[in-house]
Amino acid sequence: MSATPKKSLKLVSGRSHPELAEEVAKQLDVTVTPQAAYEFSNGEIFVRYDESVRGCDVFVVQAHCEPINDAIMEQLIMVDALKRGSAKRITVVMPFYGYARQDKKHKGREPISARLMADLFKTAGADRILTVDLHTDQIQGYFDGPVDHLLAQTVLSDYIRDTYTDEAITVVSPDSGRVRVAEKWADNLGGTPLAFIHKTRDPTKPNQVVANRVVGDVEGRLCVLVDDMIDTGGTITKATEQLLESGAKDVIIAATHAVLSGPAVERLSSSGAKEVVLTNTLPIPEEKRFDKLNVLSIAPLVARAIHEVFEDGSVTSLFNGHA
Repeated sequence: MSATPKKSLKLVSGRSHPELAEEVAKQLDVTVTPQAAYEFSNGEIFVRYDESVRGCDVFVVQAHCEPINDAIMEQLIMVDALKRGSAKRITVVMPFYGYARQDKKHKGREPISARLMADLFKTAGADRILTVDLHTDQIQGYFDGPVDHLLAQTVLSDYIRDTYTDEAITVVSPDSGRVRVAEKWADNLGGTPLAFIHKTRDPTKPNQVVANRVVGDVEGRLCVLVDDMIDTGGTITKATEQLLESGAKDVIIAATHAVLSGPAVERLSSSGAKEVVLTNTLPIPEEKRFDKLNVLSIAPLVARAIHEVFEDGSVTSLFNGHA
């Protein structure tokens, strides 16, 4: 007996950001595979798929948002259920990679939790990871398998270029460590000047930053302040104040991941920035939205990457070979 194997794509979604999964599914012209997912009375998570996944190429979409540990655990359990259901290939789609900031040891006796995350998903049964704008590029090497690292800066920079066509733009990095990212932004915007904020950070106090001075030409220019994520908003709002004090005409804040914890919304809405541009890699509930906020969808980019992976195409081609 002989048979010709058929490739079958299935998209499954965790419960933390179903809107993104539905948008990706619409782009791919598929439906999100139905499942039962709930907690037992003690908080244990249970997942069961309502359709067979045997022999399928399955993409597991989950946003690592608050409560982040529940979201990660649910995705791990979803991967395990797929492995035990004989899925042919399992791709973990995590638009925001949880624990990415813990990518190295600053002091002794500290964890490297970003590596632990990769090990957990590999052990659960993941064959591949697809993520967006990692905090640091070397995290790709933590996972023992292919990692598709998508760049949301193409979505963000296209919006900036189309919206502020006639402005004299300077791309600004909030610290010296992200200047290389700012350089890519500058290239996307047609070779604009660069600047960065020279700052110091107290390693014993997370999320507390002292901004010192602006390095670069910002006077009279529209400054696009770029970062991978906004957590409490302390870094980005201090940088905004510094730019305006240094003579910037206006400041546009552009970031990929809207963590927006604690006082972030209040800080951003009163920061003096003309506009705050974020993507929907993480859900942004109504209570965290404000007048200056503009949320761009990452779903078309994720859907195109999923299509390339499924068809054994090139994800790098989505970024003109520069991913």
